[in-house]
Amino acid sequence: MIDAVLERLTRLHPKAIDLSLDRVRRLLERLGNPERRLPPVIHIAGTNGKGSTTATLRAIFEAVGQSVHAYTSPHLVRFAERVRVAGRLPTDEGLIALLAEVEAANGGAPITFFEVTTAAALLAFSRTPADVCLLETGLGGRLDATNVVERPALTILTPIALDHQGFLGDTIEAIAAEKAAIIKPSVPCVSAAQDPQAMAVIAARAAACAAPLAVEGRDFHVEAEGDGLIFRNPFYHWRLPRPSLPGAFQLGNAGLAVAAVETLFGDAIGLPALAHALTRIEWPARLQRLSKGPLVEALPAGWELFLDGGHNPHAAEALARHIDTAWNDRPLLAVMGMLNTKDLDGYLRPLARRFAALRTVTIPGEANAIAAETLAARAAAHGLDTRPAASVAAALAELVGHQGPARVLICGSLYLAGTVLRENG
Repeated sequence: MIDAVLERLTRLHPKAIDLSLDRVRRLLERLGNPERRLPPVIHIAGTNGKGSTTATLRAIFEAVGQSVHAYTSPHLVRFAERVRVAGRLPTDEGLIALLAEVEAANGGAPITFFEVTTAAALLAFSRTPADVCLLETGLGGRLDATNVVERPALTILTPIALDHQGFLGDTIEAIAAEKAAIIKPSVPCVSAAQDPQAMAVIAARAAACAAPLAVEGRDFHVEAEGDGLIFRNPFYHWRLPRPSLPGAFQLGNAGLAVAAVETLFGDAIGLPALAHALTRIEWPARLQRLSKGPLVEALPAGWELFLDGGHNPHAAEALARHIDTAWNDRPLLAVMGMLNTKDLDGYLRPLARRFAALRTVTIPGEANAIAAETLAARAAAHGLDTRPAASVAAALAELVGHQGPARVLICGSLYLAGTVLRENG
């Protein structure tokens, strides 16, 4: 069983996270350096929006018939979601064989779960032809296991904010330095609009590497226009549909992906393909509306159920803006679970007054989950009508007593989102 294999791999290192490139480089050398036999690589780092930007890029390349490798994390339901090989998710049997090969090459040496799985992904990618390879960092950038690719075709920096301070540093400048380290000599970089302190670090890194740098708001612009968006830079002025992923913040992610494609290919992709791709982006648990399943059926007729995996203050602020502009037509109720590695108060602060009621849950199966009772106590300190619940289903059962029709949002963690998607079928 794949779950048993993955559980064993988590025990290969005494720490779940131990940022270093030495172990993974040693392992990759034993595997014949598959990272040197990849199609053109686009390397993506940032705090928020990495997954959405990656999904948008995949949609764009596939719209013109190109095959795409994509490495993302974490997964929601199946581990295979992390390793998309030429557009396809591998079978569990294929993954077990691949991971066994990597584990044998490692020879019992200490190595983290993410390093093993990254090596496995790179090995799989090196063995299957594709036109492009999208690599999303797991944590940071400088010492992230994906940062073994010496010469990507392009690097992308999504919005950078405070998160994972225990590993990346306590200031926005320190975190930006870690993430900007994916910028390589003479390799073009495309960056989202950033906090000024983060931007200064990024610009300095790009200058030191002689890497051409295109920045949102300076070198290219993305604006909403009616039911579409405008992308413009000194060379092009393109009218495109809004991305299929909901939320105003997704315009920025879509614009970042379009800017990346334009940097590499100019207008060769073509507006029809770009337009087609933006309306067909698939990326679950980002303001995803659940339309069927037992959790949906537990709600009264006319109620809506949404799922969002954002888990830090920056994501909460974006969610709050969406609530104010798009969800002000009915009461908003929430179910929340979080990990103790996240800034709970920073997440709650922009959202508290927007929730009519909140029920908290302990994320099942997660050692770092905050207990529902602790979550409820902290949420109550923000003035929320809140109580702990034994499960998401129990939380929904409590919330249906509120006046409706209402909108219910399950939020706070991608790990909770994965649990919900599994339970809801």
